[in-house]
Amino acid sequence: MTDIAPLLEFLPCRTPQAWIGWALDNETLLLIDHAHCEKKAASTALNLMFRYVDRPELLDNLSQLAREELLHFEQVVGLMRERGIRYDHLSPSRYAGALRAEVRTSEPQRLVDTLIVGALIEARSCERFAALAPHVDAELGRYYRYLLKSESRHFEDYLNLARRYAEAPIDERLAFFKEKERALIESPDSEFRFHSGTPEAVDS
Repeated sequence: MTDIAPLLEFLPCRTPQAWIGWALDNETLLLIDHAHCEKKAASTALNLMFRYVDRPELLDNLSQLAREELLHFEQVVGLMRERGIRYDHLSPSRYAGALRAEVRTSEPQRLVDTLIVGALIEARSCERFAALAPHVDAELGRYYRYLLKSESRHFEDYLNLARRYAEAPIDERLAFFKEKERALIESPDSEFRFHSGTPEAVDS
């Protein structure tokens, strides 16, 4: 079993139980958005590779990460087809956009912040695989445990790159983004997504 202690130590909070129940009630949406997340993760890595062509450590780490994410995208879509679920467009969740809105615009701060955000998104994804695995059907549970093992180091790849390219210690920026991430995970959300917050209360 993959040791998730480093993930839990890094993240500012655990996934609320209310979100897990919401996910189990929306398995089709869960799988569709999960596929989108794997594709977006590959796209993020590739975009950074195109933007920062003079950073060899970034190119080495993120090229491997992009390949893995695209493989997982193909696997999720295949799993969906087996279950009769059609891969389709979805509106993005507030989560990643809200974190990226806080990224600074000058360099190298822009790169450092983008890498910190990448670390948080990757860590949260793995934490949710671990949270979901005991509650979903056996096939999906096995797959989430496989993904957890495969992707659990991705957040450390992003974090190590952020530290490498920063001009100063990143502790303050890391704490800033962690608090933003905590608020997004723990606050009510109107739409279910893989990275959404808790279900918004419905007036009776």
